[in-house]
Amino acid sequence: MENPKTIQIETKALNVAIHNNQVLKNIDIQIPAKQLTAIIGPSGCGKTTLLKSFNRLLEIQDGIKIEGEIVVDGINIMSSGLNVPDIRKKMGLISQKPYPLPMSIFENVAYGLRIHHDKNQKELAEAVQNCLQEVGLWSEVKDRLHDPASRLSVGQQQRLCLARAIAVQPEVILCDEPTSALDPIAAQQIEKLLLKLKKDFTVILVTHTLRQAKRVADHVIFLYFGKVVEQGTAAEFFNNPKNPETKAYLAGEIS
Repeated sequence: MENPKTIQIETKALNVAIHNNQVLKNIDIQIPAKQLTAIIGPSGCGKTTLLKSFNRLLEIQDGIKIEGEIVVDGINIMSSGLNVPDIRKKMGLISQKPYPLPMSIFENVAYGLRIHHDKNQKELAEAVQNCLQEVGLWSEVKDRLHDPASRLSVGQQQRLCLARAIAVQPEVILCDEPTSALDPIAAQQIEKLLLKLKKDFTVILVTHTLRQAKRVADHVIFLYFGKVVEQGTAAEFFNNPKNPETKAYLAGEIS
């Protein structure tokens, strides 16, 4: 019998309200380690809210009320007294639109390394090169590392943001519709990268595109009106959905 997958993140009775509007309702999910989990569902169903609860970024907004547990590596990160920056260091976040820092290509990747790791200039240069190679960007930028990152194409900027995220060696990469602002070729590059990165990281992908989830996901969580309707392996979810709402969503009857 196959060994059960290690669970990296688990939520227990997670409820999130924003300005008294209940966005997430009793969320109980398990996210396996070193796999790509897709969170899918119609617009406004709570996908991004769930994603940003994992690194406690929700709390920087006003009017947020969170109840329940978010367990990461066996520790409830909602417990008082924990160091929130340490939690966030475990989680790299990639947004819909790439947000390179207003500095050079090199410094974008080196930024987190300077804060979290004590490296000399040679070690820093090697680490930056390794990260840029990992995201397939090195050959495109190696001769202009000190140019502003803003000069890169949008697709290159998103890969740079991925390089910046993995530089500090997180455990989890949180991706909030990371290909929605990209052309099809750049989007395909990001998808391939995420599939490659899951060998070293747990990848969680919010996507509104069913085709994308089918292409890349190992595990799927389907949200509808702030509730988990169905979750499980991608093969089981797409080939043998159990819930009528899931079947309707997959058939395009719910959008």
